[in-house]
Amino acid sequence: MTLKVGIDFGTSNSGVAVYDGQRVTVLPVDRQNVQPEVVKTVLYVTRDYQAYIGQEAVELYYRDNINRQRRFVKQWAGEIDYRGADMHYVRDIYVYVDELKPGRLLQYLKTALRKEGYRGTQIFERYYSVGDLAKTYLSLLKARAEAVLGEKIESATLGRPVKFANTPEGDRKAEETLRQAAHEAGFKQVDFELEPIAAALDYEQTLSRPQNIVIFDFGGGTLDIAVMRLGGPSPMRGQAGSGRRVYASGGVDVAGSDFDRAIIEKRMLPHFGLGLIRHQPEILEMIQAVPDWMALPDLATPLNRNTLDKAIRAGLAPARLKALQALIYNDLAFTFYNRVEAAKIALSNEGAAVISLDDKEIALWELYTRYQFEADILEYVAKVETVLLETLAAAGLEPGSVDAIVKTGGSSNIPLFSSLLIKIFGAEKVKQSNAFSSVVAGLAIKAAGQGVSQGRS
Repeated sequence: MTLKVGIDFGTSNSGVAVYDGQRVTVLPVDRQNVQPEVVKTVLYVTRDYQAYIGQEAVELYYRDNINRQRRFVKQWAGEIDYRGADMHYVRDIYVYVDELKPGRLLQYLKTALRKEGYRGTQIFERYYSVGDLAKTYLSLLKARAEAVLGEKIESATLGRPVKFANTPEGDRKAEETLRQAAHEAGFKQVDFELEPIAAALDYEQTLSRPQNIVIFDFGGGTLDIAVMRLGGPSPMRGQAGSGRRVYASGGVDVAGSDFDRAIIEKRMLPHFGLGLIRHQPEILEMIQAVPDWMALPDLATPLNRNTLDKAIRAGLAPARLKALQALIYNDLAFTFYNRVEAAKIALSNEGAAVISLDDKEIALWELYTRYQFEADILEYVAKVETVLLETLAAAGLEPGSVDAIVKTGGSSNIPLFSSLLIKIFGAEKVKQSNAFSSVVAGLAIKAAGQGVSQGRS
């Protein structure tokens, strides 16, 4: 019998699980991580095209890149053939590349699937399409799962958001790209389940009677909602939920990474010169790029260093621009972004958190309160409430007809959104599932043939 697994290919974290008809096992696919069942969705590709994922990728990136030496060399990139009026000339184009760069770290691989206009990226001499990146990550994840299980895996049920894209064409294209990537990674049979529905299948394991439920799946990349009827006794006790029905599903492109960006844009940019630099557009452009840690390494050019050096010598906010220079040229962007994310997570339980980063030319310290955080993300609350109420209306249910609302995903723990759910449904109905394993557990149940049998409306 072919082993089939559930795979949660998440925006921030991923996982693999199996279901034997009685029990779900989430596999420890990242033993270097504090929580081995969770593997970060990051990919590190070295100059010799060796690829690594999860905590291993992060640690290799830190080891090889932080405060490393750089050596820029002029490299031919192509030519421009200009024809116009009575003129014709060909001009060679050169760029400066860092020949000592040991590797490239990539994050938000799943987001790339739905990013309009994004086709892929150049990693040293090779071009990786969006599908290539997903294939590389899934290949390594598959190998880790096989090592844990001690057998080959040929079939998988993958999770997917309710909306990969805002258009049906974009949605189909994203799913097909992920399907093809999974096939090229070695999975012969691939199917999909909506992530909130997968979380519902996991929650159903705890039920002894039918319920109308709302799944509120708020992760690093999207908010996904499903309104469902879950039927009867738990499959764990050998009786499948024959009364399952999906009433409606909805989603919105708002999630944890948007909140990280909001914190940086609204609170952290003054540490790098915003407000003090006014008539230096090339420096302002660098400052405005700080929220996008993946863009910052591309700014580490000799021209930009020269621009920053001149401004510092001229006394233009020297301490702030030295911090900006350190962030860019000492490869501290990934560290900085993770410090911001850690503070955001801490604010779900604490009233305040400190965002700090210390290095040779940077000494950043910011006390950040929950009150400030809630003010910074307040604009998103209305969007979340709108999609939640629209999905409930599409299901033909009133809040009073819902028996439970099940939260999953890291962003579902943010108090501002928990309060929203309590306001609409009442505190006694709001349930917390495992933020990191409920989706992958449900995908394993679906993979074992215990999924939703009735069609979606």
